[in-house]
Amino acid sequence: MANIKQARKRVDINQKKRTHNIKFKSDMRTHIKRLEKMIEQKDTEGAKATLPVTFKKIDKAVQHGGIHKNRGNRQKSRLTKKVNELSA
Repeated sequence: MANIKQARKRVDINQKKRTHNIKFKSDMRTHIKRLEKMIEQKDTEGAKATLPVTFKKIDKAVQHGGIHKNRGNRQKSRLTKKVNELSA
């Protein structure tokens, strides 16, 4: 544990930020897994309906600093590609 007062504060702040980011990342991962399960089951209509919701969750994780912008864009691109291949 840190000895200096400022360092102790930083530890507390970092812990709060970490738990905040975990909330957004966990929600994002849950929606991605749900979408991938629909793709695996070849549920075209369900996948198309779930895609915008999943994008919103990914964008929220990026916006709040949970993940990097490029990673979010890469995930959205890959999921879109999978859904488009499913409907084709």
